[in-house]
Amino acid sequence: MSAPPAAAARLDSAPLPLPEKQAAAKRPEIAPLPPSEEKPAERRAPARADHPFKGIALILLSTIFLGTSDATSKYLSATLPSVEIAWIRFLVFAIIMVPAMVPGTAIHSLRTTSVRLQLLRGTALLGSSLFFITGLRYLPIAEASATGFVSPLFVTALSIIFLAEKVGMRRWIATATGLFGVLIILRPGTSAFHVAAFLPIVSAFCWAVTLIMTRMMSGKEHSSTIMTYSSIAGVAIMSVLAPFAWVAPTWHDIMFGILVGVASTAGQWIVVLAFRYADASVLAPFSYTQLLWVGMLGFLVFGEVPDAWTIVGAGFIVASGLYTAHRERVRRSQLLTVAAEPSPNA
Repeated sequence: MSAPPAAAARLDSAPLPLPEKQAAAKRPEIAPLPPSEEKPAERRAPARADHPFKGIALILLSTIFLGTSDATSKYLSATLPSVEIAWIRFLVFAIIMVPAMVPGTAIHSLRTTSVRLQLLRGTALLGSSLFFITGLRYLPIAEASATGFVSPLFVTALSIIFLAEKVGMRRWIATATGLFGVLIILRPGTSAFHVAAFLPIVSAFCWAVTLIMTRMMSGKEHSSTIMTYSSIAGVAIMSVLAPFAWVAPTWHDIMFGILVGVASTAGQWIVVLAFRYADASVLAPFSYTQLLWVGMLGFLVFGEVPDAWTIVGAGFIVASGLYTAHRERVRRSQLLTVAAEPSPNA
């Protein structure tokens, strides 16, 4: 799945800093090391800058790449199995990340604090892509993409288990609103329902797991390290599965498969850059423009017109995501004022 940028909003950022006085009190006095014992400087993530318009421009650009990746994946699903499409995507992803795998280079990114967590994250990311691409074979692209935007709802629930966060009534109401939007789109029990409609939901759940693991590594791992291990895990697993569903691709298929890999990788990198310049609450409304792109591409390429139910349901999901981003901004501001004491209504 070309993950919705809004879903990554609050999980790809570094942990909240303590107020300066408390932070200083917690720092023990440590004598500087002699020159011979000083450790080499480690690669650090670039410093955060407050340039909201630049962040907005980047997030709008990312939705074009991510929407293109989704539409091309659906196009390829008519001739290639989903497993093979996912393999091509992650192979291109891994090739792009090869410079970060070469030891001794300035961008070498294989040093990590937890290989296991990195590989688990890569597996979850792969699951998100595979289930979403499979769903595209049977569903209109606008419907699959709108349903995929429920990942922040799963993040809310999973953050309680894995991050020990407290979720207040307001965010639970927002979650329920988003789930209601999903039911409107799926319409279970009617002739419009297709069992494949559950695949984008499973994809969204896998993406939520990916984001939770990203948060667990936040402040410990460089973003290029996380992406490098994700590419390695994805291509390794798919190289084992692809032969069982292999269909000889034409040069036409290979060209579009490369487009999927390049577009999805570029989109994710641009999202990372966007969140360096603006907060999630600023970027979230613009990330939902991805639905407009996939809607237009669905009409132009596949002749699909979203029905009224899909549009209404997507409206509920978007409203839920926007309110969740707003509550997160409130929660972060309160945490900066009163360290380690989240608002009960967050």
